[in-house]
Amino acid sequence: MTGSISKTLIKLSRSFPTLRRCSRVFSTFSASETNLRPPPPPSFLPSIGLAGVPSQSQEKESGRWSKSLLFLPGVITFGLGTWQIFRRQEKIKLLDYRKERLDMEPLSWNQIGSLKHNLDSLEFRKVICEGKFDEQKSIFIGPRSRSISGVTENGYYVISPFFPKEGEPGSVQIPILVNRGWVPRSWQNRSLKDSRGPEKSSDSNTTDAQVDGGSIWWKFWSQKPRLHKDKEHSEIPIKVVGVVRGSEKPSIFVPENDPKSGQWFYVEIPMIARACGLPEDTLYIEDINENASAKDPYPVPKDASTLIHYSVMPQDHLNYTITWYSLSAAVTSMAFKRIKPRRARR
Repeated sequence: MTGSISKTLIKLSRSFPTLRRCSRVFSTFSASETNLRPPPPPSFLPSIGLAGVPSQSQEKESGRWSKSLLFLPGVITFGLGTWQIFRRQEKIKLLDYRKERLDMEPLSWNQIGSLKHNLDSLEFRKVICEGKFDEQKSIFIGPRSRSISGVTENGYYVISPFFPKEGEPGSVQIPILVNRGWVPRSWQNRSLKDSRGPEKSSDSNTTDAQVDGGSIWWKFWSQKPRLHKDKEHSEIPIKVVGVVRGSEKPSIFVPENDPKSGQWFYVEIPMIARACGLPEDTLYIEDINENASAKDPYPVPKDASTLIHYSVMPQDHLNYTITWYSLSAAVTSMAFKRIKPRRARR
């Protein structure tokens, strides 16, 4: 219709100049009208209804997945609680095993030291041995803290080679490593000075003999009682009562031992034995002797009760079980409450 009107106006505009202007305006309006028409809808829209709106089947699938995820925290916490029950049973068996081994009669290392022994079968067995320590080869493990009356003090565990006294003729006495207990930091420097003491005393004895004028008779008369006294003192054996233990398992935060610099952070028996000049399969015990003198209270031996103690005891596992099961019940009940209102609306 607009096309016929425009043709009529063009014919009339040839005869009338005013109508020529109106035809130009009308043609411009008709062209703009055709440009303002909306484009036809795309061919794929009828297949899914509306663009960007999910169908009913997709909405049902997403709803099922969201409902199942609500119960996932309850399942995980229930599994952790069940795992704590199994760990509790394992700890009870391990504690009973340690108590049973510690209640056995102590072994005399002076008697079995010459026999073939299996270190794994001797773990947590009490051992009694008489002999002497090699103070110059002591190793300090640490730092290790110790709390006394609420005051924490840093120190070390001192480990020294222990040589049993001579037994029957022909028997081979095997040395052992003894963790003598805890010592403060100042004790380490003092032990180093004491290890150098015999050298100084021997030098002083020679100077005393020279001052005496070089008399052979006087040297013999004065030195004989001293040597006899030192010999009697060195022959007095030290009695050690300890428990056979194995190497420690350090955490990822504990640095590696450095034998070259003398830094030891945890007990590693083969490495310590090599540093002391002993075989790697040397027996290692922890001293539990309670007969400490008041004059020299250090080293402080370990308490036997600490050997049957874990950082997480069976009672702790029971508390963890109750906590995990309580969380599981709470999270599951919240999931049910989340689903119930949706069913009521439908």
